[in-house]
Amino acid sequence: MVLKIRLARFGRRNAPFYNIVVAQARTARNSKPLEVLGTYDPIPKTQPGGEGKPIKDIKLDTSRAKYWLGVGAQPSDPAWRLLSM
Repeated sequence: MVLKIRLARFGRRNAPFYNIVVAQARTARNSKPLEVLGTYDPIPKTQPGGEGKPIKDIKLDTSRAKYWLGVGAQPSDPAWRLLSM
């Protein structure tokens, strides 16, 4: 059983929203995952004070991500970029 850490796309057209998930490698992109590790919103949002640069929202359970990497899950390229932040 080969496991992948990848992004599952949600949201509407031109407004994507991604769940960072652990799933079997041969399943479809939006099929039911084994576990949801976090979320990623790629559309920059302004900060509440309106000051500074807009930021992209990333929420990730790092302890579970380390566990799945330790068990042998392979991250996809976009997931690897998010995990390395």
